[in-house]
Amino acid sequence: MESGAVRDAEPELLPEVAALLATLDSGFPDVTTLTAPQLRAIIRSRRAPLQWLPAMREVHNLTVTGPGGALPIRIYRPRRDASALPVIVFAHGGGFVFCDLDSHDEFCRSMAEGVGAVVVSVDYRLAPEHPAPAAHEDMYAALVWVAEHAAEYGGDPAALVVAGDSAGGNLAATVALAARDRGGPPIAAQLLLYPVIDDDFDTESYRRFGTGYYNTAAAMRWYWQQYAPHGTADPRLIPTRADSLAGLPPAVVITAELDPPCSSGDDYARLLGAAGVAVSHRRYEGLFHGFLTIPALSVTRAARAEIWAMVRAALPAR
Repeated sequence: MESGAVRDAEPELLPEVAALLATLDSGFPDVTTLTAPQLRAIIRSRRAPLQWLPAMREVHNLTVTGPGGALPIRIYRPRRDASALPVIVFAHGGGFVFCDLDSHDEFCRSMAEGVGAVVVSVDYRLAPEHPAPAAHEDMYAALVWVAEHAAEYGGDPAALVVAGDSAGGNLAATVALAARDRGGPPIAAQLLLYPVIDDDFDTESYRRFGTGYYNTAAAMRWYWQQYAPHGTADPRLIPTRADSLAGLPPAVVITAELDPPCSSGDDYARLLGAAGVAVSHRRYEGLFHGFLTIPALSVTRAARAEIWAMVRAALPAR
C-alpha cells in the first residue's frame, strides 16, 4: 500500500460496481513500469471492436490545422431535426498520455444523442512526446476552428461547450480560461467529468483512495511527470493557478467518490461558485474514475441521463 493511503473506512459498493472495480484494479497495467508507447499498445490491444453506436445522422473525420501541424477531429451530428444544435468540443481522458478518438467514440455518440448536440472530439497531441501545453493549445485551436465552422455541420457557434473527462476535463477547464483571457471564442458552458484539476497528491481523496480503486496515486504522479516535466506553475496546465476564476462560463462539474482527484474536483466546483460562476456539481458516491465510459454499468446509464440533462440546463434558453 502506498504511503499515506488509508483504508479504514471502506465505502459500501453496489455488487456490480465492486465486481467491475476488482477486475479493473487487478488488470490495469502498472503505468510506472512502462514507456508511453508500450502503454498505448497495451491499451489498444484490450479495446473491444467499435460498434459505431448509437447511430448518428452524420459522422465526419477531419484533419484541421493545429499549432503542431495536422490535428484530427471527429464530428458527430445526432439525429435531430433542429438545424442549429449546441456544439460540444470534447477532450478525451487518458492521463495526457493515451486514448484517442476511437477510445471515446461510444461516449461521444451517447453524449451527442443524449444532450442533443453536435460533438467534436479532438485528437490532441499526447505526452511525453509533446509535453504541456501542447494538448491545451491543440484543444484551444480546435475550439477556434469549431466556432468558425460549426454551422457547416448543423451546430450553433453561439452555443459552444468545452468538455472533457479526466485529463480532458483539465483541458476543458484550462481552455475555458484561455477563451476568457484571449477574448474568445465565447463559451456557453463547460462540462468537467471527474477532471484532473491539479497535481496536489495530499488531498483527502488521494489519501483515502490512492490505491485499490483502479486509478492510483502512483499512476497520477506518473501522468503529471509525462505531461508537465518542467513544472505546473502555468494556468494553461492547472486552472487554479489563474489569478481569478471570475467571468468563466457556467460549469457542470462531475466527480466520483473513489477517484483520487475527487477532492480537487469538488474544491474547483466550490471555487468557481465563490468566483460568481454558475455551477452544477454532482459527486457520485461509491463510483470510480472513468465509470462514465463503461456503459455496461447500470449506474452509468442513469448517471449519463442525469448529466446530459444538467448540460442542457446549463445552456442558454433556445
